[in-house]
Amino acid sequence: MGASLLPVLLVTGFWGVVGVVLPCYLPKGPNRGILQLILMLTAATCWLFWLCCYMAQMNPLIGPKLHNTTILLMAKAWGNAIST
Repeated sequence: MGASLLPVLLVTGFWGVVGVVLPCYLPKGPNRGILQLILMLTAATCWLFWLCCYMAQMNPLIGPKLHNTTILLMAKAWGNAIST
């Protein structure tokens, strides 16, 4: 299992629009700077959280739990028979 380029590009593009493009279109007002900062920080943190979750699936820390008989059958089927 490996990382696919399409989801990474799509999600990065979406959060890039939220964090870079949308702050430019905010109406002028006394709180414009705060709203721009909120959008940029939201985009950065949401993207980073998504990236960490996505990448954690590439090499999971916890694998499937298999019974001994299942492991023996898999080894036999793949040509690496284990003698018991």
